[in-house]
Amino acid sequence: MDIDETLRDLGPVESKPLADAILAQGESAWKENQYRQQAYEVHTQTESLVMVFCDGWPEMKVTRESAWKPLKDTAVPLMHHIIDNFYPPGGTIIRAMAAKLKAGGIIAPHRDTHPTFTHSHRIHIPVTTNPGVRFMINGRPHKFQPGHAYEINNQKNHSVMNSGSEDRITFIFDYLPPKEEG
Repeated sequence: MDIDETLRDLGPVESKPLADAILAQGESAWKENQYRQQAYEVHTQTESLVMVFCDGWPEMKVTRESAWKPLKDTAVPLMHHIIDNFYPPGGTIIRAMAAKLKAGGIIAPHRDTHPTFTHSHRIHIPVTTNPGVRFMINGRPHKFQPGHAYEINNQKNHSVMNSGSEDRITFIFDYLPPKEEG
């Protein structure tokens, strides 16, 4: 969504239970759902634990995916806490996933162009990071800290580079407010 700024810091959140649940997932879980990596060239160097995904616009089909069961008990309360504090009630979470950018990986500059992205809020909750991670939005670098939540303006050009020796993992969810639903 094109918010008034490139990045909105939503402040501290209790994300440790979710981070622990994500980090407990085995390597095979990260490879179960390859849709993003196959459909979007910018995500070829990533892996995902997909909980919720949507297809279509303006009629949408929102489905629970393979990471729903192992992450729902920690992710759903955290997502609802953020929604309750920052967004109008009654909308729909249309995507939710943990995204891993491998050490040395790059997500090339891009804008999120599917119509759902222009109508939904994209929230990032960092799980792991390192000093070599550089997240750029509209030509400006941003540092994301675990224990905080951020809304990014995904209508601006953005990219991520992980020149560190450790993977970078972020939990991402998209919230479609009620007035914007199909």
